[in-house]
Amino acid sequence: MAGNSQRRNRRTSNKKGATVGSGGKRRRALEGKGPTPPAEMRKGHAKQRIANARARKATGRPTQRRGGGKGTNELVVGRNPVVEALREGVPATTLYVQQFIDSDERVREALKLAGDRGGIHLMEAPRPELDRMTNGLNHQGLVLQVPAYEYAHPEDLSAAAFDDGEDPLIVALDGVTDPRNLGAVVRSVSAFGGHGVVVPERRAAGMTAGAWKTSAGTAARTPVARATNLTRALESYQKAGLTVIGLAADGEVELQDLEVLDGPVVIVVGSEGKGLSRLVGETCDVRVRIPMPGGAESLNAGVAAGVVLYEVSRRRR
Repeated sequence: MAGNSQRRNRRTSNKKGATVGSGGKRRRALEGKGPTPPAEMRKGHAKQRIANARARKATGRPTQRRGGGKGTNELVVGRNPVVEALREGVPATTLYVQQFIDSDERVREALKLAGDRGGIHLMEAPRPELDRMTNGLNHQGLVLQVPAYEYAHPEDLSAAAFDDGEDPLIVALDGVTDPRNLGAVVRSVSAFGGHGVVVPERRAAGMTAGAWKTSAGTAARTPVARATNLTRALESYQKAGLTVIGLAADGEVELQDLEVLDGPVVIVVGSEGKGLSRLVGETCDVRVRIPMPGGAESLNAGVAAGVVLYEVSRRRR
C-alpha cells in the first residue's frame, strides 16, 4: 500500500500547468492591447484613406487608386464605327487594316486619325485573319482594338473629393444596361462638377466604346468605379457620411423639397423599366421623385441623372 501511495504522489508532483498564486505570470499570459487608436490610424478605415490621400498630396505624390478591376478588350468593327470611335477619342491600341483594301474616304480618315493621335499601332492583316478576329462579322477591312477599361474603386471617388475639400457628388447606376445611358451619365457628372460614377460588376453596362462615344470625351477625366456589390458600396458611403438618394417614381419626397443636396450625396438611378432593385431601394436614406407635369411615366437614366445633378449644382453655387 505504501508503494502505491508513493507512486501517486510522484504522479501528482509531475503534473504541468499553472499553480495557485501564479497570477497568470507565465509564458503564455495574455497581454492587453492598449487603448483603441483613432480612426485615422486604423488600417482600412475610410478616415485613414482620406488622411493618407492628404499626406500624399502634401508631399507631391499622386493618389494611388486601389482599383475596381479591369474590363475586357473590345473590337470596334466596320468602317463607319471605327471612324466614329477615332473621332470621339475612344482609347485604342491597334488599328487593323485589311491587305489590298479598296481605299475610300473612311479608310483614309481612319488612317489619318490614328496616325495623328499617336500611340496606335497600324497593322496590316489578311482578310481571313480579320474574319477570325471578328467571328465572321462584316468588318469591311477595318478593325479597331479598344483596351480594357481600368475601373476605380467606389471608395476612391469619395476620398478624392474629401481630399480636395469638396462634398462628394457621385452617381450610382442600378440595373442600367445600355452603354449609351452610362456615357450620358458620365457626361452629365462631368458637366455639373460630380466626382464619378459607380456601376455594379454584373448585369450592368460597362465602359465600352459605345459609352466612350456618348460621353463625348468626358470619360477621360471622370472616373467610373465598379462595385462587386452595389448595396455594400452604398452602405460604405453612408458610413463615410454621404446621404444616399434613390430616384423613384413613387418617392416620398419631391426633388425641389429635398434639403440634403448641398451636402455629400450619392444619387442612385435605376433602370427605365424596373427602377431601383428592392435591396438598393431599401438601402437608400431617402427616395426622391422628379415632378413631371407633362405626364411621362419615367425618364431614362441619362436624363434623370442630369436633372438631379443640375439641381445639386444650382444649390451649391
